Amino acid sequence: VQLQASGGGLVQAGGSLRLSCSASGRTFRNYAVAWFRQAPGKGREFVAALSRSGSTYYADSVKGRFTISRDNGKNTVYLQMNSLKPEDSAVYYCAVSRTVILSAIADDNMYPDWGQGTQVTVSS
Repeated sequence: VQLQASGGGLVQAGGSLRLSCSASGRTFRNYAVAWFRQAPGKGREFVAALSRSGSTYYADSVKGRFTISRDNGKNTVYLQMNSLKPEDSAVYYCAVSRTVILSAIADDNMYPDWGQGTQVTVSS
């Protein structure tokens, strides 16, 4: 699966961005899709996931501010990010898996296919 992440940019604290992850060659309906992020000098961190059945999962740090959703017609998954904070600054990656189980949905090792990443910078 080839993934293309987009939508990153520079925004002030309190602002919003919407990231997009589009796929070629496969339909997202058959995959769990997740967003991870990595800030400079830090490890990759789980942000949000959408299971194949449509259930959503969020890291505690983004719960209530971020929303993951899927548009089957456009074969695109979105990450709506509101009330952004400087600590949200990172490169954001989307990833997919056909086999990840729900108990491991936040484990980046369970995702074999990754997009190239999109930079999000939140200024204070």
